[in-house]
Amino acid sequence: MEPVLVHRNAGVAEVRLNRPRARNAVNLPMCLALRDTFAELDADEDVHLVLVRAEGPVFCAGADLKERRGKDESWVRRRRIASFAAYEAIERCAKPVLAAVDGPVVGSGGEIAMSCDFVLASTAASFRFPEPHWGTVGATQRLPRVIGKRRAKELLFTGRVLGAAEAEQLGLVTRLAPEAEFEGLVDETVRTIREAPPLALRLTKQSVDLGAETELSTGIRIEMTAIERNLADGGWRRGVEEFAAGQGSESWT
Repeated sequence: MEPVLVHRNAGVAEVRLNRPRARNAVNLPMCLALRDTFAELDADEDVHLVLVRAEGPVFCAGADLKERRGKDESWVRRRRIASFAAYEAIERCAKPVLAAVDGPVVGSGGEIAMSCDFVLASTAASFRFPEPHWGTVGATQRLPRVIGKRRAKELLFTGRVLGAAEAEQLGLVTRLAPEAEFEGLVDETVRTIREAPPLALRLTKQSVDLGAETELSTGIRIEMTAIERNLADGGWRRGVEEFAAGQGSESWT
């Protein structure tokens, strides 16, 4: 069984974690498949948006610790490096990447979700970061950047389960819906993003990500560079005309 499935339709690529019998626990083949999949999608000009989901009722139960039986420290180190490469491939994808979570998310599953641009969740979702309690180290970099250092420490030190509503309050989840309404939220979000010009989306994502790493004055220059690239493309004129036709006298930046 392939550890990752990909389905493309009308500019949207749906990536599914596909180890439901193992509760989608992350093993080495899944790490390699995620890395290669996102490298391929990043280079595919026909893909404008990526949706990350999972087969079965569990989004991801964390790292598959069973595969480490009988392995030495060198193997575990290489395995961890492979996981970092997978998360980075997701994070560096130039297209918008969103996660749709409809069940438990543990450890490495949280790393996958946080590598996406944002997370949609149903009320059935939950999050847990038990790495220290499993005798390992993980989620020490993305989690503090998403929810803050003190909150991240509390979750890592205790390993407690974070419910969907609290995850939304902390910013780990950006939008939350009841289970019966979740698919509607996902479809609406995908449709809305897909309506935007792909180049403008890519440049917006790049500007936000690069700007977050520097001071405001440099960030403004990053945005101006993105604006110049967008103007050079010429597709912005269509957006202005469509906006003017649909919005009447309303202004636009």
